[in-house]
Amino acid sequence: MGQAAKVLQLFKTLHRTRQQVFKNDTRALEARIKINEEFKSNKSETSHKKIEELIKIGSDVELLLRTSVVQGIHTDHNTLKLVPRKELLIENVPYCDAPTQKK
Repeated sequence: MGQAAKVLQLFKTLHRTRQQVFKNDTRALEARIKINEEFKSNKSETSHKKIEELIKIGSDVELLLRTSVVQGIHTDHNTLKLVPRKELLIENVPYCDAPTQKK
């Protein structure tokens, strides 16, 4: 896949992830502006090495958003209600009172 295609794919992926992660949060959804600004500011970059580095940074940001961000809703002045996405909910390993010894 060419670099231009990778950049376009990353751009679309970042926007999809932004829409999923910040669903129903109009203020956070404005991250669209920052994403667009970053891509526009590097639009004239010609160095393949620099472009690959920027793609890596963008991919890392997308992964971080997708795997680490949880929405919180203020229910009153001291309380937040967390709204995790299904992708973030994993099955917990059951606690064991009698751990086994390593041999």
